[in-house]
Amino acid sequence: MTLLRCQKKHPEHQHAMGYFSLNDISIPAIDVAWFIGARYVACKSMYNKFSESPMSKNIGKIRNFSIIAHIDHGKSTLADRMIQHCDMVTDREFKNQLLDNMEIERERGITIKSQTICLPYTAADGETYTLNLVDTPGHVDFSYEVSRALSSCEGALLLIDAAQGIEAQTLANLYLAMENDLEIIPVINKIDLPAAEPEKVAATIEEDLGLDESAIKKCSAKTGEGVAELLESIVTLLPPPEGDPEKPLEALIFDANYDPYRGTVISVRVINGRLKTGDTIVFMSNNAEYRVEELGLFHLARTPKKELGAGEVGYIIAGVKTVSDTRPGDTITLKKNPCPTPLPGFREIQQVVFSSIYPIATDDYEDLATALEKLKLNDAALTFQKDSSAALGFGFRCGFLGLLHLEVVQERLEREFDISLILTVPTVKYIFTLQDDTVKEIDNPTYFPDPGSIKQIEEPFIKATIHIPERYMGAVMTLCMERRGENTNYHYPMPGRIEFTCELPLAEVIYDFYDKLKSVTQGYGSFDYELLDYRPSDLVKLDILVNAEQVDALSQLTHRDRARERGVNACERLKEEIPRQMFRIAIQATIGGNIIARTNISALRKDVTAKCYGGDISRKRKLLEKQKAGKKRMKTVGNVEIPQRAFLAVLKSDQ
Repeated sequence: MTLLRCQKKHPEHQHAMGYFSLNDISIPAIDVAWFIGARYVACKSMYNKFSESPMSKNIGKIRNFSIIAHIDHGKSTLADRMIQHCDMVTDREFKNQLLDNMEIERERGITIKSQTICLPYTAADGETYTLNLVDTPGHVDFSYEVSRALSSCEGALLLIDAAQGIEAQTLANLYLAMENDLEIIPVINKIDLPAAEPEKVAATIEEDLGLDESAIKKCSAKTGEGVAELLESIVTLLPPPEGDPEKPLEALIFDANYDPYRGTVISVRVINGRLKTGDTIVFMSNNAEYRVEELGLFHLARTPKKELGAGEVGYIIAGVKTVSDTRPGDTITLKKNPCPTPLPGFREIQQVVFSSIYPIATDDYEDLATALEKLKLNDAALTFQKDSSAALGFGFRCGFLGLLHLEVVQERLEREFDISLILTVPTVKYIFTLQDDTVKEIDNPTYFPDPGSIKQIEEPFIKATIHIPERYMGAVMTLCMERRGENTNYHYPMPGRIEFTCELPLAEVIYDFYDKLKSVTQGYGSFDYELLDYRPSDLVKLDILVNAEQVDALSQLTHRDRARERGVNACERLKEEIPRQMFRIAIQATIGGNIIARTNISALRKDVTAKCYGGDISRKRKLLEKQKAGKKRMKTVGNVEIPQRAFLAVLKSDQ
């Protein structure tokens, strides 16, 4: 089969297919059985040579672009249609969300990791182009993934829902694309919906975003309508990459993941120069040297190639076993001909939610450390440092971009690395000014200063932007006021829809605000936020005592007005989860030395008078007094084992 394909593809090489030359005598290969192996090798090398895409030699035939949009506006579905249109997958092998390869992405129906695929596309002019497509997440917690993906592109498709119009992340992603100086093609998707209003949305795009209405493309990613025209516009409207293949190698690492058999698989965008198999590369951040074992392009599976040239997006495998050597944003160059300066890289991301992670089994601590290292390679927005707790042992204090990011990291650690975890109550970073004017940043209740030494406490505030249908205005405003919202404002971006803005403490948002918003708007509300500043606040440290002993893992920082509510909630949850003992257990919530909430777990009672079937009543009283004294002594020396599910119950109630 391979011989026939090669012969049909390159008839000028038939002498290599049907005949083998020996001392100027052509011998029919079919008559010489032992020549079959040699003929196959000759054919295969020739097939590889001629199947090597000429596009890699012509930078003008490459288009690097990304799909950006608000949550659930159809990015992954459009990517599926493009892959099908370019014949990258058969109908039998096709499945929805082709590029979402994590189980958690398919379950939740969201994109968490940016994914790249190389599409060969034959344009209307007969030329074949290489389209490097990057599908990005839409949720605000993964905006850092979007910013990294855009650094490897020259253009972007800004996808907008024909029914919902411009929403919070539409604007945020547009600004990200403009910061990267990308060519933008506005695309109105879901034109097949009964509620679609593409003309109104097009007018809004021109008015609010300043994009030319005549440049707007319309399509339906679900039915495939307009996808062919969209692919053609990518070729004609987006610029090819700039780069010089003759300059020293400059390649930007924009992502990486860990393969247990091959080591680190590095995703790169080659800016200048060429990279070949066997080259010795250098990471400019730490001068680590490696030899390239394999490189290639991202098709549905990794496809090896002999060379990556300027303007191309691909992967490198170089036997990198030390996970910390690979950093997204780092520059790769050649050892023998290095580039003078590294590329700018990415800006540092600021984590806003903090929580401590502990393994349920203390033996899993080393495995958790290794798992976090590997996960950070694939998720550059995650930060962690060592932490310890008297109740839970050794663990890590982690920083996240939001509560969804926290949930995803927890699930990935449990699924991909098979580690059972406990998380402490999420908190944010506070700024403490002490009486001696010392300033401290604290995100862990363990390090709460002595209340007498505190001069002022500041907490982070955000500007929340909420897009809702008009009928939910009252419910959303009430929700924001309950969460200490201030400076509310609203306007109508289009008839029937309201853009509501409000300034909120971030600590009030990270618990269950998003869930409550979805409930009061019946799922129609969308939420985005940006950090504003730090403002003075009346914060207290809420401690939980079990049998008069403080449980440090359950301590939390909260506003004084919400402290009692949270204390009562935590006490009730613990009462349900902690098993009864032979003595009464008191569960208390305290601020300093003041108890603000309390509940008791009643003692198990053994019937010590069962054997007293008669006689004087003093016999029974004597036994009961003896039991009472024993319980009192047991209460002072007994330890209460708090089950792991109790920590999860307190966390779950807050979320």
